[in-house]
Amino acid sequence: MDLYYFETPNARKPVAIAHLLELPVTYRFVDLTRGEQKTPEYLAINPNGRVPALVDGDVKLWESHAIMIYLAQKAGSPLWPFDPVQQIDVIRWLLWDTCHFSRHAGRLFWQNHIKAKFGLGEADPAEVEDAMTYFRQFAKVLDAHLVGRNHVAGDGLSIADFGIASVLPTAAEAKLPMAEFPEIRRWHDNLMQIPSWREPWPMAQRAA
Repeated sequence: MDLYYFETPNARKPVAIAHLLELPVTYRFVDLTRGEQKTPEYLAINPNGRVPALVDGDVKLWESHAIMIYLAQKAGSPLWPFDPVQQIDVIRWLLWDTCHFSRHAGRLFWQNHIKAKFGLGEADPAEVEDAMTYFRQFAKVLDAHLVGRNHVAGDGLSIADFGIASVLPTAAEAKLPMAEFPEIRRWHDNLMQIPSWREPWPMAQRAA
């Protein structure tokens, strides 16, 4: 299996899963700063020109959540629950994350970090204010849900935890108001005890 990635929140999810499950994956670094995601060779794998992407024989997958499901199924791991009702609950939280939590955290990451890092201009105050309003709204939902829980869905670790948490390792750069959400911080502190989540990137790339 070839897993294509750059060190982004979305790619962190399947890279961490692949490491955690010790799957036989070859990690293929796609340098977004050099436009490698727009080459014909890569677009043949992911026509969106985004990371991550996975190639396993005749299977070509893009979208981080789909790749996480595929990897967990490949390993026969309960990270993708075996019970169909529990699977639906995981999907519910992953869709919620895409539409709400990570969506607005990602906007803040772009405005407060990426634009300055790549010389794309100053943060737009109106955009930051709007994104922050929505982030707080949905972070409150997650914070309340996590009271008395160690995991987002069910009683054990699942891909829902990895999916929703993907924005939190870069919370400082995004200027997310995490001090307001103690349950989210507790939950993610626990996730950070998992080595593959804390340091997901291949060693060769980290050294480079």
